[in-house]
Amino acid sequence: MINTSRRAVLTAGASTIGAAFAGCLTDGTDEWETDETIPVTSATMYKGPNCSCCDSYGEHLDASLRTDLETSVTEDLTAVKNNHGIDANLRSCHTIELDDYLIEGHIPAEIVTTLFKDEPKISGIALPGMPPGSPGMGGEKSGTWTVYEIHSGDSPTVYTKL
Repeated sequence: MINTSRRAVLTAGASTIGAAFAGCLTDGTDEWETDETIPVTSATMYKGPNCSCCDSYGEHLDASLRTDLETSVTEDLTAVKNNHGIDANLRSCHTIELDDYLIEGHIPAEIVTTLFKDEPKISGIALPGMPPGSPGMGGEKSGTWTVYEIHSGDSPTVYTKL
């Protein structure tokens, strides 16, 4: 007969639950931090009123910007995306204007830094959806993420894969 105290059972149960939730409570930004500064003079995030992952992503990106990231909360985020010509298949929960570029979704600041170094003739870049493990999202990264170029009126093309 195994003799286990009630305290030992409760402690083991609490530890198991805590470990299970630990991945859900992190925002996924630590892995994606960069020491480089993105040389922008204007930065605005458009987001819905109840999206906390957008706030976490905003903090991640803001840490790498030369200027402060302003936030514009809107009830009609679809109109913002339509006005910027963001293809429905590329959309995420927020859209960011950084100078003349659009950043759609939870793209690591490291990739945004590369965009500004390369200065391609595109409207911006997009990481569709809300992939687990991306900056601002909890969970672990699985599989390959495709970041697309945003072209006004053209079909999206691959910018990079992570």
